[in-house]
Amino acid sequence: MQGVKELQQELGNLLNWHGSRLDFLAKFILSLIKVRTVNLAEIATAFPGPAKVESHYKRLQRFFRGFEIKSSTIAKFVASLIPCKSPWTLTLDRTNWKFGQVNINFLVLGIVHNGIALPLLWTLLPKAGNSNTEERIALLEGFISTFGKDKITFLLADREFVGKEWFHFLSQESIDFRIRLKKKTLISNARGLLVNAWTWFNNLKPHEVRVLSKQRDVWGMKLYIAGTKLPDGDFLIVVSSNSPETILTDYAKRWEIETLFGCLKSRGFRFEETHLTKPERLDKLMALLAIAFTWAYLTGEWLCQNQQTIPLKKTLNRSLKSVFRHGLDYLRHVLLNLHENFKKFLTLTQLLSCT
Repeated sequence: MQGVKELQQELGNLLNWHGSRLDFLAKFILSLIKVRTVNLAEIATAFPGPAKVESHYKRLQRFFRGFEIKSSTIAKFVASLIPCKSPWTLTLDRTNWKFGQVNINFLVLGIVHNGIALPLLWTLLPKAGNSNTEERIALLEGFISTFGKDKITFLLADREFVGKEWFHFLSQESIDFRIRLKKKTLISNARGLLVNAWTWFNNLKPHEVRVLSKQRDVWGMKLYIAGTKLPDGDFLIVVSSNSPETILTDYAKRWEIETLFGCLKSRGFRFEETHLTKPERLDKLMALLAIAFTWAYLTGEWLCQNQQTIPLKKTLNRSLKSVFRHGLDYLRHVLLNLHENFKKFLTLTQLLSCT
């Protein structure tokens, strides 16, 4: 098929895989973008080559059964293409769903960039529900061993990612953070007594912000705290290892990983439609999605930089779609009309050259 060798060549410049694996990867990425679903039966229908659909499907199954993908390889691939230079703001969160009786639960570490997070490292949790401290530490240690601590500006995480051991690990590794606290977390008052965190912010009006003037004791650590009262009566309370004046504005970027999950799932590649359930196969699928997602996102940025801006919703005066979706739609159009758009396709493959 036209385009496979060209994409294979660009991918080969960043991935140290032999020819047949790169051939498979190029065909998988092109097919995935065309059908916009991770369902292997659907991908097989678009898989290039003269073989029957059944043969393509068996090849897909063989790949997920047998080929190993190192997480550090994909992390370096994504990092090499990210327009923002290190050190990076990292965001940590989970995405989960069920297939039948099987819980699929990914813990993902991403790089914050321009309204979205780009997937860097992840682990598949062998359970439903929250990660534990050991699983979080292992993911951060994977980042440190691959890139180094000096590549982190700070870490963002929601209120399920808290705890004494976890906070002390971040402190010992000199990793700055902005993490939301549960409202009943005990923090010290001016007299050194422990009180519920929400009491400091209970008299605020909705959206009014308060930054505590001094560091407070949280699980034996001196930390800065800021908070606001939400319209529904709940509280947004964020703890920080430094920079108290920007705690809440920094934390707001945490939402970018939620945008990523939407793009991997219903607004993009429909990750939840996979029928894979074995952890090692789901891990490989996530790796391929990270590559496809990064290419689509880079395409969207390239379009915006070349005056092909995203239309606005007339009633809300905001973008009709995300940068990622802008790029994905354009890639699909080019691939589904490749003969007429081959020069455009070559330009898009060059976005996979190291920045």
